[in-house]
Amino acid sequence: MALSIAQFTFFTRAASSSFLHRTNARFNHFTFSTPFSTAAATCTRKKNGRLSVLSALELGGVKIARDDVVRDDPTNNVPDSIFSKLGMQLHKRNQHPIGILKNAIYEYFDASYSTKFDKFDDLCPLVSVKQNFDDVLVPADHISRSYNDTYYVDSGTVLRCHTSAHQAELLRDGHTHFLVTGDVYRRDSIDSTHYPVFHQMEGFRVFSPKEWEASGLDGTSYAAEDLKKCLEGLARHLFGAVEMRWIDAYFPFTNPSFELEIYFQEKWMEVLGCGVTEQEILRNNGQLDSVAWAFGLGLERLAMVLFDIPDIRLFWTTDERFTSQFTKGKMGIKFKPFSKFPPCYKDMSFWINESFTENNLCEVVRGVAGDLAEEVQLIDNFTNKKGMTSHCYRIAYRSMERSLTDEEINELQRKVREQVETKLNVELR
Repeated sequence: MALSIAQFTFFTRAASSSFLHRTNARFNHFTFSTPFSTAAATCTRKKNGRLSVLSALELGGVKIARDDVVRDDPTNNVPDSIFSKLGMQLHKRNQHPIGILKNAIYEYFDASYSTKFDKFDDLCPLVSVKQNFDDVLVPADHISRSYNDTYYVDSGTVLRCHTSAHQAELLRDGHTHFLVTGDVYRRDSIDSTHYPVFHQMEGFRVFSPKEWEASGLDGTSYAAEDLKKCLEGLARHLFGAVEMRWIDAYFPFTNPSFELEIYFQEKWMEVLGCGVTEQEILRNNGQLDSVAWAFGLGLERLAMVLFDIPDIRLFWTTDERFTSQFTKGKMGIKFKPFSKFPPCYKDMSFWINESFTENNLCEVVRGVAGDLAEEVQLIDNFTNKKGMTSHCYRIAYRSMERSLTDEEINELQRKVREQVETKLNVELR
């Protein structure tokens, strides 16, 4: 039930997929054709800093070629830039902020629960629509099921939008205490805190009747009390002696549901979402007469705060001036900026159509500029007397590693304008 801590989005219709059945052997552990330090898919880096995908990776011993994931298919919306991230697994790099944070959370659970929690951090990110949405009770009409929000490999297979996609299978296999960590994928805006690939951790614990009956509490109250105690301890483990508060929330797979906030650096900050698991999920997966709790957190958001990392793109850089600053097992090392290259701003105006969305625009910009696109911001919009609506967007280009030339920026902007017009079917102004 992994919830993005800043922005949980529920993630489309149940369907079969021959590709998924071929590759989705149980849990599908990763093996790779290249070292983690390069990428999961074999890549080379072009002069403009973007990755060119050359070959394939393996999932569960089955080789997955680019054409299996990036297809010329009306139901497919996965670009090369996303395929190049498959299997990079920042959460398994012990000297990377994401891996350091994951291990710190593991340490808390090992110390508090004496290895009771099973840990999974190499489950396949290719999952069925049923796993991603239906198994965790995401409503059939929820916006997160749209192609605007989710990366579809085909009509029945997606890149997981949350680690909750593995919850049902783990329960059916008899796991009652588990932590699931992995990379998740969502089509999103372009700014310093949003990226189409990020990492989540989910925690799940099941209780049997004998565990709560002696307490004098009903099962739901017992699970909620235990959940809050557990997560308050985790917050103190990561942030020290901070003030905390609980906020009532809504998630489709828990009831009651909560968000934990801490008072940190002179402001209230959301840390995670959680709740008592809906009985329907437990019944559907063989956990009769039980109650359970679940929580989820976004590792990037916490790591940005704990390590003072100002831009989410930095997590993906291979620049040694970034990677060499962090040490295995050491929390709280503050990132020291190594560059202050100036941004370059370019504006673009066009008449939109009924199918236009900002997520589609951001996909086009990322497809052209990659991580050189720092931000895409709507700065003006109006509707004329004919009912036509115009949007003006400001694109900030900036490399975190070098100064960009005017020639590079102008060429990127030319390609962006060209592709926005052709792919989004808008009229440039």
